[in-house]
Amino acid sequence: MRRNASIAKIGCLIAAVLATTSCSIRLPGPRPAEIQRAPVSTAAQPSKPKTQSPAQDPHVIVWLLSDNLHTGMVFPYDWLLESGFIPPKNFGNPRFVTMSWGDRTAYIQKAWLSPTQVFQALFTPTPSVMELIPINWDVTGVCPHQRISRKLVPREYGPQLAAFLNHCSRQDQNGQPIVAGPSSWGNGVLLESRHSYFFPRICNIWTLQAMEACGNKHHPWFAIAANGVIRQAESPKNGFEKIWDGGGIPTRKWSDSP
Repeated sequence: MRRNASIAKIGCLIAAVLATTSCSIRLPGPRPAEIQRAPVSTAAQPSKPKTQSPAQDPHVIVWLLSDNLHTGMVFPYDWLLESGFIPPKNFGNPRFVTMSWGDRTAYIQKAWLSPTQVFQALFTPTPSVMELIPINWDVTGVCPHQRISRKLVPREYGPQLAAFLNHCSRQDQNGQPIVAGPSSWGNGVLLESRHSYFFPRICNIWTLQAMEACGNKHHPWFAIAANGVIRQAESPKNGFEKIWDGGGIPTRKWSDSP
């Protein structure tokens, strides 16, 4: 009996440790009040004449991008704006935006990281950025070398996602995200993040949390590697569908509607 009691205590201790680390591995999330507020920033986008808006589709498509190491997401830009996402000044009005998060030096520096920089990025807290790149064409055509999956997400998850994204960036005195520099590709920007990057809180954990804000259910410790993110996203309970394997420029055009 004593042995069984000891085993039970050890099991409870392990469970408590895993529960604690599952929280710490995630990026800190927004407060509930930030999700409920979800205002659309009128200062960041040009005014438009008031017209009778057509009935909105109850679902939107989101995409998961991945290579061997890194993952990111693509969202309809108008959905983010209507849900309360605050863009940087003069960003424009693209159809979609591809977004990811990670170590600042890895995004800004064009050359490969040195072994010292890799060690610092993984094992010490380092500054981070969130990348925001406009897309006005089919996602598979813009990112042909990325493995791509997609999913229909209820529109109602928009404020929850927008609050998460807003909480990832550092804002200026006007409440707009601070631009750290140009994006690593495309004509986008890097936004200063308020969160530190370190192992195991890496880019794929950000992607996991973005998908969770869209209604998915994930376990962070099984999502540190890109393949772990993909397996969980494409599981029956989460419902992402693979549409492109990353084999280069598509020979036919995939539609951006289901």
